[in-house]
Amino acid sequence: MDCVPALDESLKKTVGGNTAKVLADQLGLHTVGDLLHHYPRRYAERGELTRLADLPLDEHVTVVAQVAKAAKKTFNHGRGVRLEVVVTDGSGSLTLVFFGRAAHHHERELLPGRRGMFAGKVSVFNRVRQLAHPDYELLDSESGSEAVDAFAGRLLPLYPACKQLPSWRIAKSVDALLDTFEADGWQDLTDPLPAALRDSRGLTTLPEAFLKVHRPRTKAEIAQARDRLKWDEAFVLQVALARRRFAEAQLPAVPRVPAEDGLLGAFDARLPFTLTEGQRKVSQEIFDDLATEHPMHRLLQGEVGSGKTLVALRAMLGVVDAGGQAAMLAPTEVLAQQHHRSVVEMMGELAEGGMLGGAEQATKVVLLTGSMGAAARRQALLDLVTGEAGIVIGTHALIEDKVKFHDLGLVVVDEQHRFGVEQRDALRSKGKQPPHLLVMTATPIPRTVAMTVFGDLETSVLDQLPAGRSPIASHVVPAKDKPHFLTRAWERVREEVEGGHQAYVVCPRIGDEEDGPKGAARSAAKGAAKKAGQDGPSPEDEAERRPPLAVLEIAEQLAKGPLGGERVEILHGRMQPDAKDEVMRSFAAGEVGVLVATTVIEVGVNVPNATAMVIMDADRFGVSQLHQLRGRVGRGSAPGLCLLVSEMPEGSPARARLDAVAATLDGFELSRIDLEQRREGDVLGQAQSGLRSSLRMLAVIEDEEVIEAAREEAVAIVSEDPELDRHPDLRTALDALLDAEREQYLDKG
Repeated sequence: MDCVPALDESLKKTVGGNTAKVLADQLGLHTVGDLLHHYPRRYAERGELTRLADLPLDEHVTVVAQVAKAAKKTFNHGRGVRLEVVVTDGSGSLTLVFFGRAAHHHERELLPGRRGMFAGKVSVFNRVRQLAHPDYELLDSESGSEAVDAFAGRLLPLYPACKQLPSWRIAKSVDALLDTFEADGWQDLTDPLPAALRDSRGLTTLPEAFLKVHRPRTKAEIAQARDRLKWDEAFVLQVALARRRFAEAQLPAVPRVPAEDGLLGAFDARLPFTLTEGQRKVSQEIFDDLATEHPMHRLLQGEVGSGKTLVALRAMLGVVDAGGQAAMLAPTEVLAQQHHRSVVEMMGELAEGGMLGGAEQATKVVLLTGSMGAAARRQALLDLVTGEAGIVIGTHALIEDKVKFHDLGLVVVDEQHRFGVEQRDALRSKGKQPPHLLVMTATPIPRTVAMTVFGDLETSVLDQLPAGRSPIASHVVPAKDKPHFLTRAWERVREEVEGGHQAYVVCPRIGDEEDGPKGAARSAAKGAAKKAGQDGPSPEDEAERRPPLAVLEIAEQLAKGPLGGERVEILHGRMQPDAKDEVMRSFAAGEVGVLVATTVIEVGVNVPNATAMVIMDADRFGVSQLHQLRGRVGRGSAPGLCLLVSEMPEGSPARARLDAVAATLDGFELSRIDLEQRREGDVLGQAQSGLRSSLRMLAVIEDEEVIEAAREEAVAIVSEDPELDRHPDLRTALDALLDAEREQYLDKG
């Protein structure tokens, strides 16, 4: 290379067109900077052998191992030949298989005692794990002095790789880049960390960090590099969020101070219970924000059943008191209808503004969904534009251009993760000035995640359950290992219903969408596996290949079998809105004993008389989702029961996840487990577009101290220099992180 490439330069010039295409297509690495930031997944010490016993099936791996034995065998009556090479590390062994001419070629190199790096996809044949035609690079002296010089005396970086590009080829491309930058003295490398910050935190320079992470001589060097590179990611992200908060604080908003003895006071007076200390504290934080001349931008999170809806309603009533309107955006019609019903019930005559029998301070609470009839829709739109309706609760229909407000003062977004940024922004743009924003989530979020995913929001946490809430007992029901446990589960449901209570049964799918071709395809795939001479799928594979249990099938089985004689109804997202509403009304009224549903009941549904829940194929749901579902029971004075039905065997990862849910009711602890298992994804919202994570080194669960310290430093810099005029390198790094889509995400978040 004649000159040092820029970080945003395409990799084609640096590594060649073919390699660049594989790096882009398979690993999402497009630029020189992308490749520099493609860090080793782990390191193998020269002489150290990886644990072959822990290799995952069906994954592309790179292992460092030693040849134990090699043998050439014939098959197909002598017409075919294959080389079987067994490599070992003491913990286990792995067979390398080469066919045809490759068998003769590799037989001369892969001799007992030779050590090398081997890369390929792990498969199983005749119960033996193997790599078929793996790529490899020998590491001992017999492979020539070049390999000795390259690998002796230092740790071997093992990179996230793919079939077309094994780890050591990526290492060679990275090495070539590092040589070029070193020859130039790293002149063109911008460092996002201000020198004063770097010195005060004892962090190494960026060139040193790149050299130590890609060419470490000791484990201490790896640790130094990781400390520095984590800070880069945390700091640049926190600067982006701090600038977003700073910009929000400059916007004008109408202060909304509740009137004395107004709607809010009348509502509080009619509550049959006292607010928890947590609800009072969080409400005060919200009302303090609403009283300012800049828009509130607050996240309200809390445990299942902690009373978030009540806190949000009081905020909405306060805004109506102050002459404004409030809109609540819900992700589904079922949830919007449920919220509307519960708000109207809680408010009583206070929700009957302009109606006979309405209280003096009353306002109108309207529902707006996409499936409403034309006449009801026209009336709701009229009530909003005239200001007759102080509160509107709706779905995406609220965002449509036809919807106009008299004076929108507060937007409440429920279960915000289900909405796109554009949808939230479209609703916020309907105010004469930017309305205040309250974002609610019923999924408890670890503090570090809140500082990254929602770093531009102030956070309020409700972690105290209202008095009168009952404990929920949770148990895993191993349906395949112990079928009598499932029989007993249905007996328990019948006992609850006959005792005057109600039950939910939750299934992963509806049941009318996967019949026919897909089922046949699964059977064919299973047959093909048997034909291929494999030993058949594992119990986990069998459970996963079976179609998920379905609402329509399970409801019919229960009504004809273990719950015969009880009133069993179904609820799912593809039912007509009127039918859904009627089922929920009947269930809420206690007329339906058992409701077999999809996850449409996951949040917001509040039936205190429901005491039991059975979740079928529970292993197909995420940890946080199971916790949300479980929160639908135990909402009254009677204790709740949640049974997690699964065919997964004991000891499997899926079963361990269910055991974790059954072991604790602490949503914050479960959210940590959920995050650790799912990985962070892209905290800037890019996961849905399929791009790689923007956090390569930083782990939002483990690196709380780094994130917190980076946030403090970011706030200090942005408050002094909002446009980063005095920090050009930081501005450059920010531009590199925040491409147009991410910048838009933060601007609209």
